[in-house]
Amino acid sequence: MKDRLTDALYGLGWSTVKKLPEPVADRLGRTIADTVWKKRGKGVLRLESNLARVVPDATPERLAELSKAGMRSYLRYWMESFRLPSWSRERVKNGFDVKDVHHLTEGLASGKGVVLALPHLGNWDLAGAWVTTKLETPFTTVAERLKPETLYDRFVAYRESLGMEVLPHTGGSAFGTLARRLRAGGLVCLVSDRDLSASGVEVKFFGDTARMPAGPAMLAQQTGALLLPVTLWYDDSPVMKGRVHPPIDVPETGTKAEKTSVMTQALADAFATGIADHPEDWHMLQRLWLADLEPRPDEARPEGRS
Repeated sequence: MKDRLTDALYGLGWSTVKKLPEPVADRLGRTIADTVWKKRGKGVLRLESNLARVVPDATPERLAELSKAGMRSYLRYWMESFRLPSWSRERVKNGFDVKDVHHLTEGLASGKGVVLALPHLGNWDLAGAWVTTKLETPFTTVAERLKPETLYDRFVAYRESLGMEVLPHTGGSAFGTLARRLRAGGLVCLVSDRDLSASGVEVKFFGDTARMPAGPAMLAQQTGALLLPVTLWYDDSPVMKGRVHPPIDVPETGTKAEKTSVMTQALADAFATGIADHPEDWHMLQRLWLADLEPRPDEARPEGRS
């Protein structure tokens, strides 16, 4: 029953919210965000706990302000995502302003393939739609298999409608497909600040140990593709902002595991730069640091984002 209700609510969002005028959708998102924030549920408390690591000198009042702004940012993501399929091509092209995009365009022009790695900052779906629309470049990504299966199917159909090729995270064949796309000079985009396999790479992140996926670094090593971190953020305008960071090079020495560790740490450092600058736009409502991780079946990705 819970799975059916979740699926129905997401279906209602995509069918109804996308029809609302943009100012109305914005107000609705802020209202929902403020209501959820006031209830102080598990997601909000976890967000505050995570933000306390990002801004260690923040007072309780400052953390409360950040978590409230964080929930508003999170709901902005959802309102935009529900409406994205109805946006015109011009609206998508003008909805994202990215710095240093030359790292991406030059990498694609080289024909070696590019891996874009992002944290859960801002709206990566909008950034992806901008890539397929403004740059006219299709790409391949990976999505977690959500429950119920019908909800996963909705997310796949939604992202495919934006021009993305979507592979399931589970099943074991995604890595090989991604490698083939890169060897053909293609683009791969991966959200990479949270390990879903429990076999990722340990990194130092805001002063403590977290685990992040090895995939981006391994793909770059095995295919010769360029590995580019990307960070996103919102400001007071309707246009999301972003930055493509300089490429992360494959170390010249070391074992494959050692090279992967060095590259993943460099990714984590780039992510930390963007998150520290815009902590309210980091939508991390789950446990991330190893010190916080405990088996908690009740925290099984209620937000449906991957």
